[in-house]
Amino acid sequence: MNEYSVTRRARRRPLSRALSGRASSANSLSSLSLALLIACGFAGAAHADARAGAAPQDPALAQRLRLEESLSRIDRQLYAGYFRQAYARYPSIPAGTLEAVAYVTTRWQHLQPDAAGYGEQHQHMPRAYGVMGLYHGEGFADQAGEGARLLGVPAQRVLRDPASNILAAAALLDRELRADAVNAKSPVEATRAALERYAGFAPSAGAAAKSAVQSHARASFAFDVLSAQDKGVNDRGIVVPARAVAWERAFDAPALLRLRAPFVRLDVAADKVEALGADGGWRIDPLDETLRAPAGSRSEVAAAAEKSTDYPPALWVASPYHSTRTSYDSVTIHTMQGYYAGSISWFQNNPNSVSAHYLIRSSDGQITQMVRENRAAHHVGVHNKTTLGIEHEGFIANASWYTAAMYNASAALTRHFCATYSAIGCASAFKGPGGTGINVLPASVKVKGHQHYSSQTHTDPGQYWDWARYYNLLNPGTPGGGSVIDSFESSVGHFDSAPAYSGSTTGISAASLAERNCTTRKNGECSLRVLLKDDAASSNAWAVRLLSGGGNPGSNAALTRAGGKVGVWVYTGASGVSAAIGIDDSDGTERSVARAIPVNTWTYLEWRLDDDAQWDAWVGGANGAITAATVKLDAVWLYRDQTAFDVNVYLDDVQTKN
Repeated sequence: MNEYSVTRRARRRPLSRALSGRASSANSLSSLSLALLIACGFAGAAHADARAGAAPQDPALAQRLRLEESLSRIDRQLYAGYFRQAYARYPSIPAGTLEAVAYVTTRWQHLQPDAAGYGEQHQHMPRAYGVMGLYHGEGFADQAGEGARLLGVPAQRVLRDPASNILAAAALLDRELRADAVNAKSPVEATRAALERYAGFAPSAGAAAKSAVQSHARASFAFDVLSAQDKGVNDRGIVVPARAVAWERAFDAPALLRLRAPFVRLDVAADKVEALGADGGWRIDPLDETLRAPAGSRSEVAAAAEKSTDYPPALWVASPYHSTRTSYDSVTIHTMQGYYAGSISWFQNNPNSVSAHYLIRSSDGQITQMVRENRAAHHVGVHNKTTLGIEHEGFIANASWYTAAMYNASAALTRHFCATYSAIGCASAFKGPGGTGINVLPASVKVKGHQHYSSQTHTDPGQYWDWARYYNLLNPGTPGGGSVIDSFESSVGHFDSAPAYSGSTTGISAASLAERNCTTRKNGECSLRVLLKDDAASSNAWAVRLLSGGGNPGSNAALTRAGGKVGVWVYTGASGVSAAIGIDDSDGTERSVARAIPVNTWTYLEWRLDDDAQWDAWVGGANGAITAATVKLDAVWLYRDQTAFDVNVYLDDVQTKN
């Protein structure tokens, strides 16, 4: 793909439109300009003249990431062919479902738990095998064995051979879909129940399988698979075709509230959206852009009960495995060696009594708390009684799981620990290189990995965790100048499910896109290319809002107002283009004054957070000034008068300075 190639995407059906499906026409959202999420792809190979210091902030890590990416893309081309073979054998499976399941469970990596580099069986979690991440018993269902039986092949073939592994998953899923009379022509949301049964967490019989927590874990798995299809994925050889999901047909509103769909959008003309109108009063919050229950309703009370009292951004899902704490001395960073929904299930019901305080989802940084902070979770052996544990979704041998949304959510949680417990200091966090083995660090290092404690055999979070980046997120005001929020080196960063052309965007067509581009860049090797194409049916000038935080600005790192600056490198070959930024303040969303982008030259644009003259009120109760001590980046804005010509704009190194 060169910098001018375009992959057209169908218009998706956002949650805001889906939820209005039951409302009367008078209360519907037909007037709302709805969101379009554009898949972000990878273009080109790495250039040899990359500058030192580009993110990832560890140069050795950047080199490992480039090697991993090159090898992964070759494998993923083969897997795409195996998916086609599976659809030919099981034609009733809706297109894109298998790719989405593989994305959620393995990020299209052929998992071999016995191979060097895979990592240990973390927290006694059942091991997952192959491209589809099939379980083989060990406390969960024996998906590999049952799939092999359906295929009539030995189980070892399903465990070891990628093509057989995909076929086995297809056979299992086909069986569940046919039980619901779902076929390839069915709407994608009709697969939800079959996906929940397919998940394979708790064995199908017994109280554990029927518990509310297990039901939530299975619903979370189905949600993740449907979300991957709803947004679409085109990243480093992973391709999940985009298929619009009618979310209200897949889950009821309380479930969507609990699962926190991160892609609802606001009406720029209103402070809230009546998503279900007279039928229920559900609304979309204009600041964090997520679903809210009707005020005073039982759903609102239930939602409050499901939130963590220790850390309000987190959900609360209780694990029974905890014990007495003696002190608060450190924070332990883990990698699950599994995925989010499966880990929730495991920590609620396992024979080894293992658990963790918090779990973080890769795609959007959602956090679930499972053990209260005043209790000891069982995650790091002899150190359980003194440390707080954070489990991060993914596998240590695959860097794709470590997203900007995950880093930001994790760092915000750890900063909460540092502010709450005097013995834990964020300035004492580890900031050296990641590694593959055990590296015991002194007790004076208060934020470190599982592999950094004594008496351990586990090596997570491993070589791909960017400790330098994490340290800077924990200490955003440290001396030395700016901290890069997004460099677009190994992924599309905060914009990894965007640009989100929300209700506030005008003038551009659905064929517009954003993608990581390694041909035109300011620093390092890659940038974010935004291709803007005119909407011929509209005469409006272009105003384009690129939502950050993976489509959920609440996932972003906090920015300090006092002396704070936010800037971005921009480039375009078109005249008349300007840029601005949006900031989520305590009273609403403020939008900066626009700055012109000179033609054919990289230009650094910057705005001061504490200069009222640089800000205008936008939505919510915004007052045209940044007033909160800490705020979050909402979006980058691009403006231009209408033109029939395509316009390319490149962004690089979005950063903050104090």
